[in-house]
Amino acid sequence: MKYKMTRKQKKMLRRIIIAAILLVAFTVLKVIFKDIPWYVFLLLFLIPYLVIGYDVLRTAVINIFHGQLLDEKFLMTLASAGAFATGDFPEGVAVLLFFQVGELFESIAVGRTRKSVAALMDIRPDYANLIVTDDDGSEHEETVSPEEVAIGSVIVIKPGEKIPLDGIIIEGSTTVNTSALTGESLPQDMVPGDKVISGTLNLTGVCKVRTSGVFAESTVAKILELVENSSDNKAQAENFITRFAHWYTPVVVISALLLAVVPPLFLGITSGEVWSTWIGRALVFLVVSCPCALVVSVPLSFFSGIGGASREGILIKGANYLEAVSRADTVVFDKTGTLTKGAFAVDDIHPNEISSAELLDIAALAESYSSHPIAVSVIQAHHDHLDKSRVGDVKEIAGKGVRAVIDGDDYYVGNGSLMDEVGADWHECHLTGTIIHVARVMADRCEYLGHIIVNDEIKPESAKAIEELNKVGISNTVMLTGDKEDIAKSVAEKLKLSSYHAKLLPQDKVERLKDLMARGKKTIFVGDGINDAPVLATADVGIAMGAMGSDAAIESADIVLMDDNPVKIAKAVMISRKTMQIVKENIVFSLAVKVLILVLGAFGIANMWLAVFGDVGVLVLAILNSLRCFRISGK
Repeated sequence: MKYKMTRKQKKMLRRIIIAAILLVAFTVLKVIFKDIPWYVFLLLFLIPYLVIGYDVLRTAVINIFHGQLLDEKFLMTLASAGAFATGDFPEGVAVLLFFQVGELFESIAVGRTRKSVAALMDIRPDYANLIVTDDDGSEHEETVSPEEVAIGSVIVIKPGEKIPLDGIIIEGSTTVNTSALTGESLPQDMVPGDKVISGTLNLTGVCKVRTSGVFAESTVAKILELVENSSDNKAQAENFITRFAHWYTPVVVISALLLAVVPPLFLGITSGEVWSTWIGRALVFLVVSCPCALVVSVPLSFFSGIGGASREGILIKGANYLEAVSRADTVVFDKTGTLTKGAFAVDDIHPNEISSAELLDIAALAESYSSHPIAVSVIQAHHDHLDKSRVGDVKEIAGKGVRAVIDGDDYYVGNGSLMDEVGADWHECHLTGTIIHVARVMADRCEYLGHIIVNDEIKPESAKAIEELNKVGISNTVMLTGDKEDIAKSVAEKLKLSSYHAKLLPQDKVERLKDLMARGKKTIFVGDGINDAPVLATADVGIAMGAMGSDAAIESADIVLMDDNPVKIAKAVMISRKTMQIVKENIVFSLAVKVLILVLGAFGIANMWLAVFGDVGVLVLAILNSLRCFRISGK
């Protein structure tokens, strides 16, 4: 993405160019015409000095009257004025010139990052096409603000428009680009009954959507709120730098003052030249010690890391969570909706003296009037048209199943207790899952026809998610579920999890997680249901599924995966670790260079030009390094 400088930045660039030209011209003049009086050169060099530094000088004076004495602008003003006082006019101009170059570079870097994040989050819809019913019963479209649309309203979404609110398609089919939310570039085909998410882009067809919530509660509104508030949560490294700068600057000013005064006094020297030498060394000390490289680069690194994660469909609510993920050594999963799809499907069919198709046909017809998730899974597995005219009387048997008359015969479809009740010669299945038995009851006998195994499907990405976590060094993977022991064991074995705990209530999950944390484990909990909200809030880092997850889970989580893909947990870990590595590089590099030049300056080896590099040069290099965070892919 091409970055366009603001008017303020363009104005600063012009000032830098003018001041640089004048500095070079007057320096050459000073070298050639050595006999010109010093005050002439003072007046000449004051021109570029004021061109480039009038705002720095003004801010430094204003800050002094507001009690903000020891900031970087005060340090630069003091150092440049000191250089002029000792007759080093070019150095005095250079201090402010290069300081402003660093400020411009910082402004552009932050602007580019903010623009990139803003572009990624440019998902706020501007309007909604609301269907309004007139007094005579006719309908027409009205273009309104998304905030004006009530729950249950019908809106029309045309090709090329952003979907303004969450809802269900009731008419028409289309293709939707979800990349702004999920990072997934492949468009998704949508038909009536499918859920659409606000902030995604309608590509092809015209469709009508019945809204399922108001704009303030929509996916897009919550995402925008998360991004806007992410900078409020500072990481430990950021807090350290803030505290460091608070104490560091006064120490530096006092040290520079002592360096200027103590050696001449201690040596008992009254020579003006010696005093000038030590004052010059103190000014070098002031320039190089400016902490702006740290103060700028560390927050910029975290902001860039959060922006880089958002490109991958990973929304991180603050820098502190980014830092916490980098330290995690244990990932704890909920099962349903996180590792599994949260939707039942027919896993296998075991017929007895009839074909699999016949067994499924009978079960689907018997369940055809039920909305129970198990019944729905059986009906969906029956891909052919269900002829409900074949079904007579249907009776639900509470806690056991259903009795249905199909083609004039009595059929019982349900669990083992129902089979015992009707006298069927049934048997247990060796497979794990919910077992639906089918029997036909005739006047003289009961015929067992077989059973169907229904399971909550494991997400195809779940196995890869565990594999990727192992690759990044997180081998302790735990599953906490309220499901039955045999089902939990089966899922854990298939996914090669380290351990699992079954038949847990929400409070039990919290206790299990606390046990892990008490043993010193740095935990990430991944969940999606409303019952996961307490444990998400308890974990060191809570990660929620953003597409199918409940509102409570998303609100309680610290990180949201917009496409529900658990593989991105490992990607979030990689991004956080690389961001923290870059943060540490900036801190170590900045401090090491500054300490080296401080020592050299104290002994008179480093001059003002090297001091300027120690400040501005280090700042520029640290900013460039920080911007790498935005390009981290997590691969």
